[in-house]
Amino acid sequence: MKKKTQNDILSQPLKKGWSVMSLRNRIAFYYTIATAFLIAIVFTTIYLTVENIVYKQFDDEIKREITEVLADSNISTHNFQGFANIKDIKDGDNDDDNDNKSRKKKKLPIDTDFIQLVNSTGEVMNKSASLSWCVLAFNPTHSGTAYFNSYFGGTMVRQAQVPLVNQQGVTEGYLLVAMPLKNALIVLHDLQNIFFFSFPVIILTLFILTRLIAGKSIQPIEKVIATAEKMSQENLDQRIPLPYHHDELYRLSATMNALLDRLEDAFLREKNFTADASHELKTPIAVLKGTLEVLIRKPREREHYETRIQFCLTELNRMGRMIDQLLLLARYESIKIKPHIETIALSRHLETVIDRVRPAALTKDISLTVDHAENAMVAADPGMLDMILENILSNAIKYSPSGSLITIVTERTTNAIVCRISDQGIGIPQEKLQAIFDRFYRVDESRNSSTGGLGLGLSIVKKLADLQQIKISVESKEKSGTSFSLTFPVRGFNS
Repeated sequence: MKKKTQNDILSQPLKKGWSVMSLRNRIAFYYTIATAFLIAIVFTTIYLTVENIVYKQFDDEIKREITEVLADSNISTHNFQGFANIKDIKDGDNDDDNDNKSRKKKKLPIDTDFIQLVNSTGEVMNKSASLSWCVLAFNPTHSGTAYFNSYFGGTMVRQAQVPLVNQQGVTEGYLLVAMPLKNALIVLHDLQNIFFFSFPVIILTLFILTRLIAGKSIQPIEKVIATAEKMSQENLDQRIPLPYHHDELYRLSATMNALLDRLEDAFLREKNFTADASHELKTPIAVLKGTLEVLIRKPREREHYETRIQFCLTELNRMGRMIDQLLLLARYESIKIKPHIETIALSRHLETVIDRVRPAALTKDISLTVDHAENAMVAADPGMLDMILENILSNAIKYSPSGSLITIVTERTTNAIVCRISDQGIGIPQEKLQAIFDRFYRVDESRNSSTGGLGLGLSIVKKLADLQQIKISVESKEKSGTSFSLTFPVRGFNS
C-alpha cells in the first residue's frame, strides 16, 4: 500500500462536516456547550430555589391560619371533640356582623383564604363563605399533615390538609386550608420566561465572543501555517515570529524555529556535500576519460599502455578513497555512530600508527621521534583515535621536505594530557588556519594535486575528535612547520 505524502494529503478535497471545522470554531463550540450545561444547571437551581422559598412562605402562612382557626374553635388536632364546635363557630361566621368582626380581629382577607372541614370520608361538613359553592380538593391518601397544590375555581392554590384526631386516636375529619398562588405563579412564570429567553442569547453571545478570543489566541498557529506554506528550498531562512506571551504557543513557535534551523543546516550540508563531491569527482573522471580516448585513437607500444593503465588505476584508487571518506563523514555527521570510549595507553597506539606510516616517511628520508609521558592513559575510542593520529601523521609526511624531522610529544598538564605532533613542512598561512578542517578545503590546489590530497582528512579528524570530546588545535608558520595538538579531558588520564 502506497503511503500518502504531505502533498497528497493537502491536495485531497475537503470533506463537509465536523472534520473540517476550524480550530477556533471547535474551541468556541466545546466551550459554549460546557458553559451552556453549567448555565442550565445554575438557572434550574435558581428557579427551584425560588419556587421552594415561595412555597415555604405560603406553607408558613397556612400554618398560622390553621393555628388561628383551631385557637378560635378551642380545639386541638390531638383532642378533637366532634364537629359541633367548629360548625357552630362557622355558622356564626355566616352572620354579617360577626363576619365583619372576624375580619377585623384576624386582619386576614377572607376572600383569599379558603377553609373547609370534611369528615373522614371526605364529606364537606362546613366551609368558609369565601368558598361559595366550590369545595377544596380532598386527598384521602395523606394520613398526616400534607401540603400540596390543587386547583380551585380554575386557579391553582396552595393547600394544607390537617387530620383531626379524637381522644381515642381515631381520625374523625380533616381541616383543609388553602391560599391562592396567582401572584406567586406570575412571579415564577416571569422568572421562567427570563431564563428561557435569556439562555439562547447568552449562549449565542458566548459563542461569538469565545470564537473571537480563540481566533486571537491561535494567531501564532496561523503564522506557523503561513510560514510553512511559503517555505521552500530557496527560503529556508524564514522563521516564525514569536508570540509576546511565553505560553504554549510560544514554545510551539520556538520549537518550530529550532526544527527549521536543523532542517536548514541539514539541507545546506547535503547541498554542500553534493556540490563538493560532484566537483571533486568530475576532474578525475574527465582525466580518465581523456586518457582512455587517447589510447584508442591508434596502436601504441605495450609499455605506453601499461603506463597509462597504471595511471588510470591510480586515479580510480584515489576516487575510491575519496568515496570511502565521504561515506565515513556522512555516517559521522548523521550521528548514527557513537564512540566506544575506553581507557587506553596513548603510547601504545602512537607506536602502532607510527609503524604504519614509517614506510612513507622512509621514502622521503623523514625521521620520526617520540617523547612519551609515563603511564599516559586516555579515554578514547581505539579505532577512532588511530584514524586521527594516522591522518595527522600522513599529512605531516606529505607536506614535509625530504630529510626533515617530525616530533611526537605527549605531556601531562594540570588536568589533561596533550599529544603534540610537529613537522618542519611548508606551513599554513595564518588567515587559512581556521578553514583547514572544512571539507575539501586545500591551502594550495597545485600543492595538493601533486601530493594526492583530497581535502577530507582533516575534516574527518575534526569530526572524530568532537565525537570523543577531544580538543584539537593547530599552530603553523609558513616555511617553518605546523604543529597539531590533541588535548584529552581530565577523565582521560590516571596519575
